[in-house]
Amino acid sequence: MRIFSVFLKWWPHHLLREGRFRPARVFAGLCGLGLGLGFFLTASAPSGFCSGANAQQAAPSETVIVQPGAPGMPSKRLPASTTAQLPSQSQADVEFMQGMIMHHAQAVEMTALIASHTQNKNLRSLGSRISSSQTDEIKFMKRWLAARAEPVSMPSSGMKDVSGMKDVAGMKDMPEMKGTGVKGRGMNDMGMKDTDTKDGDVSAHSMALMPGMLTPEQMDALRKAKDSEFDHLFLAGMIQHHNGALTMVTDLFDTAGAGQDAEIFDFATDADNTQRAEIRIMQTMLEKKSPEEKR
Repeated sequence: MRIFSVFLKWWPHHLLREGRFRPARVFAGLCGLGLGLGFFLTASAPSGFCSGANAQQAAPSETVIVQPGAPGMPSKRLPASTTAQLPSQSQADVEFMQGMIMHHAQAVEMTALIASHTQNKNLRSLGSRISSSQTDEIKFMKRWLAARAEPVSMPSSGMKDVSGMKDVAGMKDMPEMKGTGVKGRGMNDMGMKDTDTKDGDVSAHSMALMPGMLTPEQMDALRKAKDSEFDHLFLAGMIQHHNGALTMVTDLFDTAGAGQDAEIFDFATDADNTQRAEIRIMQTMLEKKSPEEKR
């Protein structure tokens, strides 16, 4: 290092004294000086320093997998060989989707009566939203089942008997509302066959066995009603129907191992939120008496 310091003092004065100062020569000299200094430092550096730096650069990065702990508990570091495992498919998930297809189908059938039975604009708007959303959800549920090679309809052995079902949304207060019999716009008109279950289509018989669904007599009364009477029966019946869907969602999440599939979880929670909101809307509409009822 002493040699370089002496050279730095001597070289510029030498060029000026000799009258040979040229910018290009100065630049070239500085470049040469930098190369020489770099070589000197490399040669004189401890061998351990270089080898340690090279080893640090060559060391492969280690994958760290951390499993979050439960609330109040520390996280856990897992070995790099750990692989994610999807939850096993639950039969309760399959039955939920099959049953909800049947359930939604009747709601779509009920909304199809609105155009010819009432002029209530608010009810028409509500019915349109229900029909559109539940038709799309039926398509989604069919795709979910098909992707898992499951039939769209629930086998008769897996049907739930709701003959002893609790009163849902004032069902006892509606003795005149009865029915799920299919007339006029029936299941065939909705692209759902009455008897063919081989390809997973829904039967009219199985539809009556899901929670909250209207009986054949209730549906007959709804078809015969007009205007304000229809409005009342439709709203009361759809509240009953929606509450049945909420029961189905609750039963799903109360079943051990069910509802763990990401798509099932998202669909069920979204359906629960949507139908709760629609129930509140319909209850408000029911409380508002029409001009005819006020007379």
